Amino acid sequence: MVDEQMNLEKFGWNASFADSFQPYADAGYKVGRVYLEHRGGYWLYTEYGELKGEISGGMRHKACDRQELPAVGDWVVIRVREAERRATIHAVLPRKSKFSRKIAGDRTEEQVIATNVDTAMLVSGLDDDFNLRRIERYLIMARDSGAETIIVLNKADLCADAAQKTEAVKAIASNVPVVCISAAQNEELSDLLPFTKEGETIAFLGSSGVGKSTIINRLLGKEAQKVQEVRASDNRGKHTTTHRELIVMPGGGLLLDTPGMRELQLWLGPEVLHSAFADIESLITQCYFSNCRHHDESGCAIKQALKDKSLDIGRYGNYKKLQKELDDLAEKQDLRAALVKKEKVKKLTRSFNKNQKR
Repeated sequence: MVDEQMNLEKFGWNASFADSFQPYADAGYKVGRVYLEHRGGYWLYTEYGELKGEISGGMRHKACDRQELPAVGDWVVIRVREAERRATIHAVLPRKSKFSRKIAGDRTEEQVIATNVDTAMLVSGLDDDFNLRRIERYLIMARDSGAETIIVLNKADLCADAAQKTEAVKAIASNVPVVCISAAQNEELSDLLPFTKEGETIAFLGSSGVGKSTIINRLLGKEAQKVQEVRASDNRGKHTTTHRELIVMPGGGLLLDTPGMRELQLWLGPEVLHSAFADIESLITQCYFSNCRHHDESGCAIKQALKDKSLDIGRYGNYKKLQKELDDLAEKQDLRAALVKKEKVKKLTRSFNKNQKR
């Protein structure tokens, strides 16, 4: 029996997803949205209520990369075993937005953080852990995701110069809105409510201890997420949220809390710097020499901007650091793409040979 309250539109279903799903619907499949992934299991919102899902053997066999497997926020194609309250996942529908980072460590592999997000809330604390360069990294990831972006500066109650820091963030944020709040004091959270529309998904991203879980608890009106005090010595927090979870708000909208990320290794192409650092890219075009290295050449617009302080030296240093990081990543991604392609050919060949022997 279908639960009338579990209509798919409540969870973000729309005409675009329906079009992608139509061939599967014609074959008798159903659809669900992943709201939790934990220890290899998936929990889904479906028209049959909440079901536990597992990946089919065929899907796992075909996947050559982790990003081909479901992530929190994905709409997945399923076969329902209603009596067991379980479902088998056979495919992932095309994503309208995706947040990814390189997994921690030396391996060149993508970790999908969240998908099908409408608005990304990049949360930063205004306490002693405030860091403009870190905000720039999150902005780059958000620009590449396909989601709208809002910067949320939390802990205004712990900051004597909140207005000054807010202006500094606005200077690097281009057209991205910046909201200053105090979740602990329940101040200015009403500024976030216009983004919590029914059927739309908000993802909260940021480092440990910035107050993401506290913000979500305030918006939900209950203590749904655990919170912990940050260390007084350095204002750094622990990973209060240990897994990603999509939570339905009572009045509509879905909130996605994510574990704090100490290390945000980007998973992007070098071209993303063009929009994130448009001011620096514009200055480079003004250099007298087209191959200017911005060291000791005459007519260097970058050198002049640094000299007259119209360009912040920290921002330019971060631009160069990220440029090298993304160039190195692009080279590793090309190598990994070749290996993944080779693995796919192997699997297709094995499958073809197996079918030929039957």
